[in-house]
Amino acid sequence: MAELHAGSPANVITEPKPARRRWWVLGLIALVQLMLALDASVVNVALPKVQETLSISDASRQWAVTAYALTFGGLLLLGGRIADFAGRKRVLLVGLVGFVAASALGGLATTASVLFAARGLQGAFAALMAPAGLAILSVTFTRARERGTAFGVYGAVSGAGVAIGLTVGGLLTQYTSWRWCLLINVPVGVIAAMICFVVLTESKAAGRARYDVPGAVTATFGLMSLIFGITKGQEKGWTDSSTLGALATAAVLLVAFVAIEARSTRPLLPLRILLHRSRSGAYLASLLSGAALFSIFLFLSYYMQGVSGYSPVRTGLAFLPSALGVGIGSGIAGRLMGRLTPRAVAVAGLVTTAAGMFLLTGLDLSSGYVVHLLPGEVVTAVGCGLVFVTAPSAAMTDIAETDSGAASALVNTAQQIGGSLGIAVLGAIAASITTGHLATHPGDISAATVQGFRAAFLAGGIALAVGAVIVAVLIGRSEPAHLNSIETHRS
Repeated sequence: MAELHAGSPANVITEPKPARRRWWVLGLIALVQLMLALDASVVNVALPKVQETLSISDASRQWAVTAYALTFGGLLLLGGRIADFAGRKRVLLVGLVGFVAASALGGLATTASVLFAARGLQGAFAALMAPAGLAILSVTFTRARERGTAFGVYGAVSGAGVAIGLTVGGLLTQYTSWRWCLLINVPVGVIAAMICFVVLTESKAAGRARYDVPGAVTATFGLMSLIFGITKGQEKGWTDSSTLGALATAAVLLVAFVAIEARSTRPLLPLRILLHRSRSGAYLASLLSGAALFSIFLFLSYYMQGVSGYSPVRTGLAFLPSALGVGIGSGIAGRLMGRLTPRAVAVAGLVTTAAGMFLLTGLDLSSGYVVHLLPGEVVTAVGCGLVFVTAPSAAMTDIAETDSGAASALVNTAQQIGGSLGIAVLGAIAASITTGHLATHPGDISAATVQGFRAAFLAGGIALAVGAVIVAVLIGRSEPAHLNSIETHRS
Protein backbone atom coordinates (compact mmCIF):
# COMPACT_ATOMS: atom_id res chain seq x y z
CA MET A 1 0.00 0.00 0.00
CA ALA A 2 1.29 3.46 -0.82
CA GLU A 3 2.26 5.76 2.06
CA LEU A 4 1.19 9.40 2.56
CA HIS A 5 3.81 11.75 4.00
CA ALA A 6 2.64 15.10 5.37
CA GLY A 7 5.97 16.47 6.58
CA SER A 8 6.62 18.56 3.48
CA PRO A 9 4.82 21.58 2.01
CA ALA A 10 2.89 19.28 -0.29
CA ASN A 11 1.74 15.85 0.64
CA VAL A 12 3.75 13.25 -1.24
CA ILE A 13 2.55 9.76 -2.03
CA THR A 14 5.38 7.26 -2.20
CA GLU A 15 5.25 3.66 -3.27
CA PRO A 16 6.32 0.98 -0.78
CA LYS A 17 9.86 -0.30 -0.75
CA PRO A 18 10.13 -3.28 -3.14
CA ALA A 19 11.16 -6.74 -1.96
CA ARG A 20 14.91 -7.24 -2.18
CA ARG A 21 14.82 -10.53 -4.08
CA ARG A 22 11.73 -9.82 -6.11
CA TRP A 23 13.24 -10.78 -9.50
CA TRP A 24 14.34 -14.12 -8.08
CA VAL A 25 10.76 -14.52 -6.88
CA LEU A 26 9.45 -13.77 -10.37
CA GLY A 27 11.82 -16.34 -11.88
CA LEU A 28 10.68 -18.93 -9.35
CA ILE A 29 6.96 -18.35 -9.91
CA ALA A 30 7.47 -18.34 -13.69
CA LEU A 31 9.25 -21.72 -13.41
CA VAL A 32 6.45 -23.14 -11.26
CA GLN A 33 3.74 -21.87 -13.59
CA LEU A 34 5.60 -23.27 -16.59
CA MET A 35 5.60 -26.71 -14.95
CA LEU A 36 1.87 -26.53 -14.31
CA ALA A 37 0.97 -25.28 -17.80
CA LEU A 38 3.30 -27.78 -19.42
CA ASP A 39 1.79 -30.72 -17.55
CA ALA A 40 -1.66 -29.85 -18.82
CA SER A 41 -0.56 -30.82 -22.34
CA VAL A 42 2.75 -32.70 -22.21
CA VAL A 43 1.01 -36.09 -22.09
CA ASN A 44 -1.15 -35.48 -25.19
CA VAL A 45 1.55 -36.22 -27.76
CA ALA A 46 2.89 -39.12 -25.68
CA LEU A 47 -0.52 -40.71 -25.17
CA PRO A 48 -0.39 -43.16 -28.11
CA LYS A 49 2.86 -44.60 -26.68
CA VAL A 50 1.45 -44.57 -23.16
CA GLN A 51 -1.66 -46.39 -24.34
CA GLU A 52 0.43 -49.03 -26.08
CA THR A 53 2.83 -49.56 -23.16
CA LEU A 54 0.19 -49.81 -20.40
CA SER A 55 -2.52 -51.50 -22.53
CA ILE A 56 -5.06 -48.72 -21.97
CA SER A 57 -8.41 -48.95 -23.75
CA ASP A 58 -9.55 -46.22 -26.15
CA ALA A 59 -12.38 -45.29 -23.78
CA SER A 60 -10.09 -44.95 -20.75
CA ARG A 61 -7.08 -43.22 -22.33
CA GLN A 62 -8.63 -39.78 -21.72
CA TRP A 63 -8.01 -40.18 -17.97
CA ALA A 64 -4.32 -39.43 -18.50
CA VAL A 65 -5.43 -35.90 -19.34
CA THR A 66 -8.72 -35.45 -17.49
CA ALA A 67 -7.50 -36.76 -14.11
CA TYR A 68 -5.05 -33.85 -13.95
CA ALA A 69 -7.47 -31.21 -15.21
CA LEU A 70 -10.35 -32.33 -12.98
CA THR A 71 -8.50 -32.31 -9.68
CA PHE A 72 -6.67 -29.11 -10.64
CA GLY A 73 -9.88 -27.29 -11.52
CA GLY A 74 -12.01 -28.87 -8.79
CA LEU A 75 -9.63 -28.01 -5.94
CA LEU A 76 -8.35 -24.65 -7.18
CA LEU A 77 -10.72 -22.54 -5.07
CA LEU A 78 -9.90 -24.52 -1.93
CA GLY A 79 -6.18 -24.33 -2.71
CA GLY A 80 -6.33 -20.55 -2.91
CA ARG A 81 -8.00 -20.28 0.48
CA ILE A 82 -5.52 -22.68 2.08
CA ALA A 83 -2.60 -20.69 0.64
CA ASP A 84 -3.96 -17.42 2.02
CA PHE A 85 -4.40 -18.64 5.58
CA ALA A 86 -1.83 -21.42 6.00
CA GLY A 87 1.01 -19.36 4.51
CA ARG A 88 1.83 -18.98 0.83
CA LYS A 89 5.47 -20.05 1.03
CA ARG A 90 4.56 -23.11 3.09
CA VAL A 91 1.77 -24.13 0.75
CA LEU A 92 3.95 -23.63 -2.33
CA LEU A 93 6.65 -25.84 -0.82
CA VAL A 94 4.14 -28.55 0.12
CA GLY A 95 2.68 -28.36 -3.37
CA LEU A 96 6.11 -28.65 -5.00
CA VAL A 97 7.13 -31.67 -2.92
CA GLY A 98 3.81 -33.39 -3.59
CA PHE A 99 3.91 -32.55 -7.29
CA VAL A 100 7.43 -34.00 -7.62
CA ALA A 101 6.39 -37.19 -5.80
CA ALA A 102 3.27 -37.59 -7.95
CA SER A 103 5.31 -37.00 -11.12
CA ALA A 104 7.79 -39.71 -10.09
CA LEU A 105 4.91 -42.09 -9.36
CA GLY A 106 3.36 -41.45 -12.77
CA GLY A 107 6.67 -41.73 -14.62
CA LEU A 108 7.35 -45.11 -13.02
CA ALA A 109 3.78 -46.42 -13.38
CA THR A 110 3.38 -49.97 -14.67
CA THR A 111 -0.43 -49.96 -14.79
CA ALA A 112 -3.01 -47.53 -16.10
CA SER A 113 -4.66 -47.13 -12.69
CA VAL A 114 -1.38 -46.02 -11.09
CA LEU A 115 -0.77 -43.51 -13.90
CA PHE A 116 -4.28 -42.07 -13.62
CA ALA A 117 -3.98 -41.81 -9.82
CA ALA A 118 -0.63 -40.05 -10.18
CA ARG A 119 -2.08 -37.58 -12.67
CA GLY A 120 -4.93 -36.86 -10.25
CA LEU A 121 -2.43 -36.23 -7.45
CA GLN A 122 -0.45 -33.92 -9.73
CA GLY A 123 -3.60 -31.88 -10.30
CA ALA A 124 -4.38 -31.74 -6.58
CA PHE A 125 -0.93 -30.40 -5.71
CA ALA A 126 -1.06 -28.04 -8.68
CA ALA A 127 -4.24 -26.60 -7.14
CA LEU A 128 -2.10 -25.60 -4.14
CA MET A 129 0.82 -24.25 -6.16
CA ALA A 130 -1.02 -22.08 -8.71
CA PRO A 131 -2.94 -19.78 -6.35
CA ALA A 132 -0.03 -19.64 -3.89
CA GLY A 133 2.33 -18.53 -6.64
CA LEU A 134 -0.06 -15.89 -7.95
CA ALA A 135 -0.64 -14.54 -4.42
CA ILE A 136 3.13 -14.38 -3.82
CA LEU A 137 3.52 -12.26 -6.95
CA SER A 138 0.75 -9.94 -5.73
CA VAL A 139 2.39 -9.27 -2.37
CA THR A 140 5.95 -9.12 -3.77
CA PHE A 141 5.46 -6.65 -6.63
CA THR A 142 3.81 -3.53 -5.26
CA ARG A 143 5.13 -0.86 -7.63
CA ALA A 144 2.78 -0.35 -10.56
CA ARG A 145 5.32 -0.62 -13.38
CA GLU A 146 7.12 -3.65 -11.92
CA ARG A 147 3.79 -5.28 -11.09
CA GLY A 148 2.74 -4.98 -14.73
CA THR A 149 6.00 -6.56 -15.84
CA ALA A 150 5.64 -9.42 -13.36
CA PHE A 151 2.10 -10.28 -14.34
CA GLY A 152 2.98 -9.92 -18.02
CA VAL A 153 5.69 -12.54 -17.60
CA TYR A 154 3.29 -14.75 -15.65
CA GLY A 155 0.64 -14.50 -18.37
CA ALA A 156 3.12 -15.15 -21.16
CA VAL A 157 4.44 -18.26 -19.44
CA SER A 158 0.90 -19.52 -18.81
CA GLY A 159 -0.06 -19.05 -22.44
CA ALA A 160 3.12 -20.46 -23.95
CA GLY A 161 3.32 -23.37 -21.51
CA VAL A 162 0.65 -25.42 -23.27
CA ALA A 163 2.39 -25.22 -26.66
CA ILE A 164 5.77 -25.82 -25.04
CA GLY A 165 4.30 -28.89 -23.34
CA LEU A 166 3.19 -30.37 -26.66
CA THR A 167 6.63 -29.80 -28.21
CA VAL A 168 8.54 -31.06 -25.16
CA GLY A 169 6.26 -34.09 -25.01
CA GLY A 170 7.09 -34.92 -28.61
CA LEU A 171 10.84 -34.54 -28.10
CA LEU A 172 10.94 -36.59 -24.90
CA THR A 173 8.72 -39.34 -26.31
CA GLN A 174 10.73 -39.75 -29.49
CA TYR A 175 14.26 -39.42 -28.15
CA THR A 176 13.92 -40.85 -24.61
CA SER A 177 10.66 -42.35 -23.35
CA TRP A 178 7.14 -41.15 -22.65
CA ARG A 179 7.98 -41.65 -18.96
CA TRP A 180 10.26 -38.62 -19.05
CA CYS A 181 7.24 -36.44 -19.84
CA LEU A 182 6.48 -36.87 -16.13
CA LEU A 183 9.91 -37.62 -14.68
CA ILE A 184 11.28 -34.32 -16.04
CA ASN A 185 9.32 -32.62 -13.24
CA VAL A 186 11.48 -34.27 -10.59
CA PRO A 187 14.76 -32.36 -11.13
CA VAL A 188 12.92 -29.17 -12.11
CA GLY A 189 10.67 -29.38 -9.05
CA VAL A 190 13.59 -30.04 -6.69
CA ILE A 191 15.41 -26.97 -8.03
CA ALA A 192 12.26 -24.88 -7.66
CA ALA A 193 11.78 -26.08 -4.06
CA MET A 194 15.36 -25.14 -3.17
CA ILE A 195 14.93 -21.65 -4.64
CA CYS A 196 11.59 -21.33 -2.86
CA PHE A 197 13.16 -22.17 0.50
CA VAL A 198 15.94 -19.60 0.04
CA VAL A 199 14.33 -16.56 -1.59
CA LEU A 200 10.74 -16.48 -0.29
CA THR A 201 9.53 -14.97 2.96
CA GLU A 202 6.28 -16.14 4.51
CA SER A 203 3.08 -14.18 4.00
CA LYS A 204 -0.51 -14.99 4.88
CA ALA A 205 -3.86 -13.39 5.52
CA ALA A 206 -4.92 -12.37 9.01
CA GLY A 207 -7.79 -14.08 10.78
CA ARG A 208 -8.97 -17.61 11.42
CA ALA A 209 -9.39 -19.87 8.42
CA ARG A 210 -12.46 -21.92 7.66
CA TYR A 211 -12.15 -24.40 4.81
CA ASP A 212 -15.12 -25.76 2.90
CA VAL A 213 -13.65 -29.25 2.52
CA PRO A 214 -17.06 -30.98 2.06
CA GLY A 215 -17.84 -28.65 -0.83
CA ALA A 216 -14.52 -29.29 -2.54
CA VAL A 217 -14.79 -33.06 -2.10
CA THR A 218 -18.37 -33.40 -3.35
CA ALA A 219 -17.72 -31.14 -6.39
CA THR A 220 -14.50 -32.90 -7.42
CA PHE A 221 -15.71 -36.46 -6.90
CA GLY A 222 -19.07 -35.62 -8.44
CA LEU A 223 -17.38 -34.50 -11.65
CA MET A 224 -15.03 -37.50 -11.58
CA SER A 225 -18.05 -39.82 -11.22
CA LEU A 226 -19.73 -38.10 -14.15
CA ILE A 227 -16.74 -38.63 -16.43
CA PHE A 228 -16.28 -42.18 -15.14
CA GLY A 229 -19.91 -42.85 -16.06
CA ILE A 230 -19.37 -41.46 -19.56
CA THR A 231 -16.27 -43.67 -19.91
CA LYS A 232 -18.17 -46.76 -18.77
CA GLY A 233 -20.95 -45.90 -21.17
CA GLN A 234 -18.44 -46.15 -24.03
CA GLU A 235 -17.03 -49.46 -22.78
CA LYS A 236 -20.08 -51.35 -21.51
CA GLY A 237 -23.12 -49.52 -22.82
CA TRP A 238 -25.33 -46.80 -21.39
CA THR A 239 -27.73 -49.22 -19.67
CA ASP A 240 -25.00 -51.21 -17.88
CA SER A 241 -25.25 -51.18 -14.08
CA SER A 242 -21.76 -49.69 -13.64
CA THR A 243 -22.58 -46.84 -16.02
CA LEU A 244 -25.89 -46.05 -14.36
CA GLY A 245 -24.35 -46.36 -10.90
CA ALA A 246 -21.58 -43.90 -11.71
CA LEU A 247 -23.97 -41.38 -13.26
CA ALA A 248 -26.35 -41.69 -10.29
CA THR A 249 -23.44 -41.16 -7.88
CA ALA A 250 -22.42 -38.07 -9.84
CA ALA A 251 -25.94 -36.67 -9.60
CA VAL A 252 -26.11 -37.27 -5.84
CA LEU A 253 -22.69 -35.70 -5.17
CA LEU A 254 -23.32 -32.63 -7.34
CA VAL A 255 -26.73 -32.03 -5.74
CA ALA A 256 -25.05 -32.43 -2.35
CA PHE A 257 -22.46 -29.83 -3.39
CA VAL A 258 -25.18 -27.30 -4.20
CA ALA A 259 -26.92 -28.02 -0.86
CA ILE A 260 -23.63 -27.62 1.07
CA GLU A 261 -22.81 -24.34 -0.64
CA ALA A 262 -26.32 -23.00 -0.03
CA ARG A 263 -26.10 -23.66 3.73
CA SER A 264 -22.42 -22.98 4.42
CA THR A 265 -21.47 -19.74 6.19
CA ARG A 266 -18.12 -19.79 4.37
CA PRO A 267 -18.89 -21.53 1.07
CA LEU A 268 -16.17 -22.52 -1.35
CA LEU A 269 -18.34 -21.16 -4.16
CA PRO A 270 -21.03 -18.66 -3.10
CA LEU A 271 -24.01 -19.53 -5.27
CA ARG A 272 -24.80 -15.83 -5.73
CA ILE A 273 -21.78 -15.68 -8.03
CA LEU A 274 -23.36 -18.17 -10.43
CA LEU A 275 -26.81 -16.59 -10.24
CA HIS A 276 -25.52 -13.39 -11.87
CA ARG A 277 -26.33 -13.67 -15.59
CA SER A 278 -23.21 -12.05 -17.00
CA ARG A 279 -20.90 -14.09 -14.79
CA SER A 280 -22.66 -17.36 -15.62
CA GLY A 281 -22.29 -16.47 -19.30
CA ALA A 282 -18.58 -15.84 -18.78
CA TYR A 283 -18.14 -19.21 -17.08
CA LEU A 284 -20.03 -20.97 -19.86
CA ALA A 285 -17.79 -19.31 -22.46
CA SER A 286 -14.68 -20.36 -20.53
CA LEU A 287 -15.97 -23.93 -20.16
CA LEU A 288 -16.74 -24.28 -23.88
CA SER A 289 -13.41 -22.81 -25.00
CA GLY A 290 -11.56 -25.14 -22.65
CA ALA A 291 -13.50 -28.09 -24.05
CA ALA A 292 -12.58 -27.10 -27.61
CA LEU A 293 -8.86 -26.58 -27.02
CA PHE A 294 -8.34 -29.71 -24.91
CA SER A 295 -10.27 -31.82 -27.41
CA ILE A 296 -8.42 -30.75 -30.54
CA PHE A 297 -5.07 -31.32 -28.83
CA LEU A 298 -6.05 -34.90 -27.96
CA PHE A 299 -7.87 -35.85 -31.15
CA LEU A 300 -5.43 -34.23 -33.56
CA SER A 301 -2.51 -35.85 -31.73
CA TYR A 302 -4.04 -39.27 -32.43
CA TYR A 303 -4.93 -38.28 -35.99
CA MET A 304 -1.41 -37.06 -36.78
CA GLN A 305 0.36 -40.08 -35.28
CA GLY A 306 -2.19 -42.83 -35.84
CA VAL A 307 -3.58 -41.88 -39.25
CA SER A 308 -1.02 -39.59 -40.91
CA GLY A 309 2.04 -41.36 -39.50
CA TYR A 310 3.66 -38.29 -37.91
CA SER A 311 6.49 -38.85 -35.45
CA PRO A 312 6.00 -37.50 -31.89
CA VAL A 313 8.40 -34.62 -32.60
CA ARG A 314 6.63 -33.65 -35.82
CA THR A 315 3.31 -33.81 -33.99
CA GLY A 316 4.54 -31.53 -31.23
CA LEU A 317 5.90 -29.02 -33.72
CA ALA A 318 2.66 -29.16 -35.70
CA PHE A 319 0.85 -27.77 -32.65
CA LEU A 320 3.07 -24.70 -32.31
CA PRO A 321 0.76 -22.56 -34.50
CA SER A 322 -1.91 -23.10 -31.85
CA ALA A 323 0.14 -21.02 -29.42
CA LEU A 324 0.45 -18.32 -32.08
CA GLY A 325 -3.30 -18.48 -32.67
CA VAL A 326 -4.11 -18.06 -28.98
CA GLY A 327 -1.68 -15.14 -28.84
CA ILE A 328 -3.27 -13.47 -31.87
CA GLY A 329 -6.75 -13.96 -30.44
CA SER A 330 -5.68 -12.57 -27.07
CA GLY A 331 -4.09 -9.54 -28.72
CA ILE A 332 -7.18 -8.83 -30.81
CA ALA A 333 -9.39 -9.21 -27.74
CA GLY A 334 -7.22 -6.79 -25.79
CA ARG A 335 -7.78 -4.14 -28.47
CA LEU A 336 -11.48 -4.86 -28.95
CA MET A 337 -12.28 -4.82 -25.23
CA GLY A 338 -11.72 -1.05 -25.18
CA ARG A 339 -14.23 -0.53 -27.99
CA LEU A 340 -16.77 -3.36 -27.79
CA THR A 341 -18.73 -4.93 -24.96
CA PRO A 342 -17.52 -8.17 -23.34
CA ARG A 343 -20.59 -9.89 -24.77
CA ALA A 344 -19.66 -9.00 -28.34
CA VAL A 345 -16.08 -10.21 -27.98
CA ALA A 346 -17.05 -13.41 -26.12
CA VAL A 347 -19.66 -14.33 -28.71
CA ALA A 348 -17.21 -13.59 -31.53
CA GLY A 349 -14.70 -15.88 -29.82
CA LEU A 350 -17.15 -18.77 -29.52
CA VAL A 351 -18.34 -18.36 -33.12
CA THR A 352 -14.73 -18.32 -34.33
CA THR A 353 -13.92 -21.42 -32.27
CA ALA A 354 -16.98 -23.16 -33.71
CA ALA A 355 -15.81 -22.27 -37.23
CA GLY A 356 -12.43 -23.87 -36.50
CA MET A 357 -14.10 -27.06 -35.31
CA PHE A 358 -16.30 -27.16 -38.42
CA LEU A 359 -13.20 -26.80 -40.62
CA LEU A 360 -11.77 -29.93 -38.99
CA THR A 361 -14.82 -31.98 -40.00
CA GLY A 362 -13.32 -32.10 -43.50
CA LEU A 363 -10.42 -34.34 -42.45
CA ASP A 364 -9.96 -37.63 -44.29
CA LEU A 365 -7.27 -40.29 -44.65
CA SER A 366 -5.15 -38.16 -47.01
CA SER A 367 -5.61 -34.68 -45.53
CA GLY A 368 -2.51 -32.49 -45.68
CA TYR A 369 -1.24 -30.37 -42.83
CA VAL A 370 -1.11 -26.95 -44.48
CA VAL A 371 -4.39 -27.20 -46.39
CA HIS A 372 -6.59 -29.15 -43.96
CA LEU A 373 -5.14 -29.37 -40.43
CA LEU A 374 -3.52 -25.97 -39.98
CA PRO A 375 -6.53 -23.74 -40.79
CA GLY A 376 -8.86 -25.52 -38.36
CA GLU A 377 -6.19 -25.64 -35.67
CA VAL A 378 -5.33 -21.93 -35.91
CA VAL A 379 -8.92 -20.65 -36.25
CA THR A 380 -9.96 -22.65 -33.18
CA ALA A 381 -6.99 -21.27 -31.23
CA VAL A 382 -7.74 -17.66 -32.24
CA GLY A 383 -11.33 -18.07 -31.04
CA CYS A 384 -10.15 -19.49 -27.73
CA GLY A 385 -7.75 -16.57 -27.34
CA LEU A 386 -10.65 -14.14 -27.72
CA VAL A 387 -12.56 -15.91 -24.96
CA PHE A 388 -9.58 -16.31 -22.61
CA VAL A 389 -9.22 -12.52 -22.38
CA THR A 390 -12.93 -11.68 -22.32
CA ALA A 391 -14.22 -14.22 -19.79
CA PRO A 392 -12.29 -12.85 -16.77
CA SER A 393 -13.52 -9.33 -17.52
CA ALA A 394 -17.17 -10.43 -17.82
CA ALA A 395 -16.83 -12.60 -14.70
CA MET A 396 -15.87 -9.55 -12.62
CA THR A 397 -18.98 -7.56 -13.60
CA ASP A 398 -20.68 -5.97 -10.54
CA ILE A 399 -18.73 -8.24 -8.20
CA ALA A 400 -18.48 -7.56 -4.47
CA GLU A 401 -14.95 -7.35 -3.08
CA THR A 402 -15.59 -10.35 -0.81
CA ASP A 403 -16.42 -12.52 -3.85
CA SER A 404 -13.76 -11.25 -6.26
CA GLY A 405 -11.23 -14.03 -5.53
CA ALA A 406 -13.73 -16.84 -6.04
CA ALA A 407 -15.25 -15.19 -9.12
CA SER A 408 -11.90 -14.80 -10.88
CA ALA A 409 -10.61 -18.26 -9.90
CA LEU A 410 -13.80 -19.84 -11.21
CA VAL A 411 -12.87 -18.77 -14.74
CA ASN A 412 -9.81 -21.06 -14.63
CA THR A 413 -11.82 -23.76 -12.89
CA ALA A 414 -14.45 -23.66 -15.65
CA GLN A 415 -11.76 -23.93 -18.31
CA GLN A 416 -10.15 -27.00 -16.69
CA ILE A 417 -13.47 -28.72 -16.04
CA GLY A 418 -14.63 -27.83 -19.55
CA GLY A 419 -11.53 -29.50 -20.95
CA SER A 420 -12.26 -32.67 -18.98
CA LEU A 421 -15.94 -32.80 -19.92
CA GLY A 422 -15.20 -31.92 -23.54
CA ILE A 423 -12.75 -34.78 -23.94
CA ALA A 424 -15.15 -37.19 -22.22
CA VAL A 425 -18.30 -36.24 -24.14
CA LEU A 426 -16.70 -35.75 -27.56
CA GLY A 427 -14.59 -38.85 -26.97
CA ALA A 428 -17.78 -40.84 -26.34
CA ILE A 429 -19.25 -39.55 -29.60
CA ALA A 430 -16.07 -40.41 -31.52
CA ALA A 431 -15.92 -43.90 -30.00
CA SER A 432 -19.57 -44.58 -30.84
CA ILE A 433 -19.17 -43.56 -34.50
CA THR A 434 -15.89 -45.47 -34.80
CA THR A 435 -17.48 -48.65 -33.39
CA GLY A 436 -20.45 -48.31 -35.73
CA HIS A 437 -18.20 -47.90 -38.76
CA LEU A 438 -16.14 -50.96 -37.81
CA ALA A 439 -19.31 -53.02 -37.48
CA THR A 440 -20.09 -52.45 -41.15
CA HIS A 441 -16.47 -52.21 -42.38
CA PRO A 442 -14.43 -54.70 -40.31
CA GLY A 443 -10.70 -54.02 -40.23
CA ASP A 444 -10.99 -50.52 -41.66
CA ILE A 445 -9.55 -48.99 -38.47
CA SER A 446 -8.03 -45.78 -39.86
CA ALA A 447 -11.16 -44.80 -41.75
CA ALA A 448 -13.31 -45.61 -38.72
CA THR A 449 -11.08 -43.47 -36.50
CA VAL A 450 -11.32 -40.52 -38.88
CA GLN A 451 -15.11 -40.87 -39.04
CA GLY A 452 -15.22 -40.75 -35.24
CA PHE A 453 -13.06 -37.63 -35.04
CA ARG A 454 -15.11 -35.88 -37.72
CA ALA A 455 -18.30 -36.57 -35.76
CA ALA A 456 -16.68 -35.26 -32.58
CA PHE A 457 -15.57 -32.04 -34.29
CA LEU A 458 -19.06 -31.58 -35.74
CA ALA A 459 -20.69 -32.06 -32.34
CA GLY A 460 -18.18 -29.68 -30.78
CA GLY A 461 -18.86 -27.02 -33.39
CA ILE A 462 -22.62 -27.29 -32.89
CA ALA A 463 -22.21 -27.07 -29.09
CA LEU A 464 -20.06 -23.95 -29.46
CA ALA A 465 -22.53 -22.32 -31.84
CA VAL A 466 -25.43 -23.00 -29.47
CA GLY A 467 -23.27 -21.82 -26.58
CA ALA A 468 -22.60 -18.55 -28.41
CA VAL A 469 -26.34 -17.88 -28.57
CA ILE A 470 -26.78 -18.68 -24.87
CA VAL A 471 -23.82 -16.48 -23.90
CA ALA A 472 -25.25 -13.63 -26.00
CA VAL A 473 -28.45 -13.87 -23.96
CA LEU A 474 -26.75 -14.25 -20.57
CA ILE A 475 -24.08 -11.54 -20.78
CA GLY A 476 -25.96 -8.27 -20.66
CA ARG A 477 -25.31 -5.14 -22.66
CA SER A 478 -22.63 -3.14 -20.89
CA GLU A 479 -19.98 -0.57 -21.58
CA PRO A 480 -16.62 -1.58 -23.01
CA ALA A 481 -14.42 -3.30 -20.46
CA HIS A 482 -12.10 -0.38 -19.72
CA LEU A 483 -15.03 1.96 -18.98
CA ASN A 484 -16.70 -0.66 -16.83
CA SER A 485 -13.47 -1.08 -14.90
CA ILE A 486 -13.27 2.69 -14.30
CA GLU A 487 -16.78 2.78 -12.91
CA THR A 488 -16.03 -0.20 -10.65
CA HIS A 489 -12.99 1.55 -9.18
CA ARG A 490 -14.96 4.76 -8.62
CA SER A 491 -17.72 3.04 -6.66
